[in-house]
Amino acid sequence: MQDTLRSQSFFLVDDHTAILNGTAMSLKQEFPEAEIAMAQTAQEARQKLATLHPDLIIVDLSLPETKGATCRTETGINLLREFLEIYETYNFVVQSANVMSLVRIKPSIDAHQGGFALVDKGEPTEEMLKRVKWALDGLVYTPPTMRKHLEIKPQWMQVLELAVNEGFNDKAIAKEMNVAERTVRNYWAKLQDVLGVYQEEGKILRIQTELRAREEGLID
Repeated sequence: MQDTLRSQSFFLVDDHTAILNGTAMSLKQEFPEAEIAMAQTAQEARQKLATLHPDLIIVDLSLPETKGATCRTETGINLLREFLEIYETYNFVVQSANVMSLVRIKPSIDAHQGGFALVDKGEPTEEMLKRVKWALDGLVYTPPTMRKHLEIKPQWMQVLELAVNEGFNDKAIAKEMNVAERTVRNYWAKLQDVLGVYQEEGKILRIQTELRAREEGLID
């Protein structure tokens, strides 16, 4: 997990100047040393991200392709799909009023190896900041209405079984599965999202995951 207290860099993509400034202000209050870059069109986002290496990208889905063009959800969806596939280990938060449209790119979200969280624009700032921290830590969060469409993949179950039945840590699991340790952490994040298990103060995430998996009958 990343140290969210250190200086962070954020890239914000939204066509509304007021929302960009408001989001930037909220991030600055939580991360005073943060570096923040912004874009207001899909074209500008592509150009700027090519030279940036942000810790987290916060993107709306209703975007214009170029300055003066009409905002369309399809434009934002295509941009996000492109970013998820090109920047496969970057962390993302989708901040939008149209989060359910993301079911269109579920395979890209499932395959992504970085943190990923959704937040509705109508939710409080505190909730947005919580999702930001989750994504920075490499966790995955999708809303229950979208989560029910996800399936538990064999690789995720193998990670769970190796951890519970063999007592393996992530390094040993990665060696057993012949994958990178980062990939193992990503499998954990995807499994935890499907099970609806998220970071809570005072609780150990892996233990909560095991308990929930037992409740669902995934392990004995």
